[in-house]
Amino acid sequence: MKRIIMIAAVAAMAVSMSAQSLLTPEQLAKREKRKNLTVKEWNTDAKAKTRWLDHLTIYDSQGRKIEEIEYATYGQRERVTYEYDDTTGKVIKEVVYNDRNTAVRIRKYEWNADGTKAKQYNYLPNGKLFSVKVFEYIFND
Repeated sequence: MKRIIMIAAVAAMAVSMSAQSLLTPEQLAKREKRKNLTVKEWNTDAKAKTRWLDHLTIYDSQGRKIEEIEYATYGQRERVTYEYDDTTGKVIKEVVYNDRNTAVRIRKYEWNADGTKAKQYNYLPNGKLFSVKVFEYIFND
């Protein structure tokens, strides 16, 4: 039994190490530039020259997107928060909020060993599973 657990632990570590190594130098450089970054996108009216906030994106200390807010003229339209797996660095959970900042959708992800998405689980705010999306990758010669 101990041997099986040990083999599983070694396999899990190998998968997480290979998943992290899937990032290219360009992707790592992009993340480095985005550390602790906040990006605000503004719209401007051509006639009145008034401007309003359209989009806000916040990155964490590792350069990963942790929050994205879309605005309308009346205020927040939608907000999405992101949670990451510490070992793989992949998104494992997204929570989508409406204009009243109430959770309306929760998405959880499973990833393949090669870094591609395997499944997306869609939950209602009460935690009930709503649907599952399975990703299939077909490469043509």
